[in-house]
Amino acid sequence: MKKMQNVMIKGTKDGLTLHLNDQCAYDDLLKELENKLSGHKSIHDEESPLISVKIQIGNRYLTEEQEEEIKAFIRHQRNLVVDEIISNVVTKEEALKERKENEIVSVTAIVRSGQVLEVPGDLLLVGDVNPGGTVIANGNIFVLGNLKGVAHAGFSGKRDAIIVASNMMPTQLRIADCLNRAPDQYAKEDRHEMECAYIDSSNQMIIDRLQVLKSIRPNITRLQGGF
Repeated sequence: MKKMQNVMIKGTKDGLTLHLNDQCAYDDLLKELENKLSGHKSIHDEESPLISVKIQIGNRYLTEEQEEEIKAFIRHQRNLVVDEIISNVVTKEEALKERKENEIVSVTAIVRSGQVLEVPGDLLLVGDVNPGGTVIANGNIFVLGNLKGVAHAGFSGKRDAIIVASNMMPTQLRIADCLNRAPDQYAKEDRHEMECAYIDSSNQMIIDRLQVLKSIRPNITRLQGGF
């Protein structure tokens, strides 16, 4: 019966990918990794350029010391540079951070001039954003009221975030790094029509009727029942 390999080395156009068995003992993994790399002749060619290495560890959890041990061993091999270690495992801290970034924070308030309301996930504001007020969210922003101040969605770089308001009359809209100042007519009239702002395929911020939301962002389903 053929023995299962704990280390598989695959060449790609970007370098090497090491697939490490996530079921075997760590010491056995390290021993086989050493044997495989030391027997890989092309790696030891002094005239070869640096080779980028990605390490796939699957469902194995590595401590910081074990990660550093593997990285250090690979770095000692001539021409190899560790690019990243890819794991299916997330730490408790990473899971909590992701949960916060994906939760909907509901706030009932009026954001007045000089005030800033910021949340790590999606913001559902039941109230108004007055001129001079600012709302910021890592995810989407939903304002069930007048948006007359500044709204910045996707502040950490999420370009698929959206901004929705019952009455869209903003001083400024931002999604990720894309900025849009409201047209002059917004300051002169109450539109009383729910609208949404989003970045389209040409990287331009568009303000349109809420009805288009289902076609441009079909995966936004966390607010059950819609608007």
